[in-house]
Amino acid sequence: MSKKSTEGAPFGTGKARIGNGAAEDRDKPGPDLEANRPPVFERAAAYVLRQIDAGLDTFGPCAYPAPSSTGGIYPAIPNFEWTSGFWTGMLWLAYELTGEAKYRRAAESQLPDYRARLDGKIGTDTHDLGFLYSLSAVNEYRITGNPKAREAGLMAAELLAARYLPEAGIIQAWGNLNDPEERGRMIIDCLMNLPLLYWASEESGDPRFAEYARSHVRQSARYLVRPDRTTYHTYYMDAETGEPKYGTTHQGHADDSCWARGQAWGIYGFMLSYLHTQDSELLRLSKTLADYFAERTPADGVVYWDLVFLAGNAQERDSSASAVAACGLLEMARQLPAGSAQRQEAERQAFAILTALDAGYTTRDLPGSNGVLKHGVYNKPRGIGVDECTIWGDYYYFEALVRVLKPEWRP
Repeated sequence: MSKKSTEGAPFGTGKARIGNGAAEDRDKPGPDLEANRPPVFERAAAYVLRQIDAGLDTFGPCAYPAPSSTGGIYPAIPNFEWTSGFWTGMLWLAYELTGEAKYRRAAESQLPDYRARLDGKIGTDTHDLGFLYSLSAVNEYRITGNPKAREAGLMAAELLAARYLPEAGIIQAWGNLNDPEERGRMIIDCLMNLPLLYWASEESGDPRFAEYARSHVRQSARYLVRPDRTTYHTYYMDAETGEPKYGTTHQGHADDSCWARGQAWGIYGFMLSYLHTQDSELLRLSKTLADYFAERTPADGVVYWDLVFLAGNAQERDSSASAVAACGLLEMARQLPAGSAQRQEAERQAFAILTALDAGYTTRDLPGSNGVLKHGVYNKPRGIGVDECTIWGDYYYFEALVRVLKPEWRP
């Protein structure tokens, strides 16, 4: 499917622009990234690779890290969680960065398990199919051309498309589509899953998938983003009438606070849809959320788990939120005009986050840990994975490092 700047655009005309410069200046690494890259990032990536190497025997064809660690150690679990793809994604990142066949072999060995999960409908009643299958099957097809990987990716996209509620114009997050307590729920995380649908349209020629994704991103922008530049984690729509109901939270501090990882999902998620729609309103929206995120980032460069909190409290940081935001900022920088002040500022912010994570948030000083980033938070209100490693935090930290070290890399 060809990219068009206005057809199907979520925000009307799609004529808004950020910065100046010719279109050909965008989507290039540019001299900024190369010239300003701190050498510490090569050391940081080398540490991630050592941790992956240490996990190759523990996490095999049917074993994956749990979503969060316990005492800094991920137990191995079967493929039923929403997070399995982050480990497989790290393997593909390692292969793309180094070219070493051991990472490719490890990632490819897991594809039958992902196919078995689809066939058995194991934990597939969720929007997180994008996290699962974009980072595993679609990655494998993109890199190796394996037709079995393509087939698995398209199967996952069909399951995700089946969660589209046409009257509400959204993809329901998790839960039974017929359960009135679950029905009509969208969450900001789902923005990260939409690339699976865009890819499915591009790959199959069926426009339905991309149409659902564009509708969902439009509704996300309309109802999840608040006028003060903060975001709801969760919003309920009436699935029969399409009327908006109310915003709430599932993992944030309060319904009217701003869950840090949700804001980061928004920064990166709107950018990912921009790549496929070229609607520059999405770029503007991502930057707006990033500006607020930066304003609420403490001096040491890593946010608290909810952006309502600033320095001087006893709340935990969430290293994973900052890692996700760094990826979004690096993609934003790539899409802004080369040499522009906004591009340089986005890169500066991303570098500052990565430098802070490397300096004080890795597990180098945590003997026996098989994680990468410590001081992450999975779900504070429910007491899950608080001040632990999170596998998505590890993945996005590594992705950001790969983006810096290999500027031609694409998501």
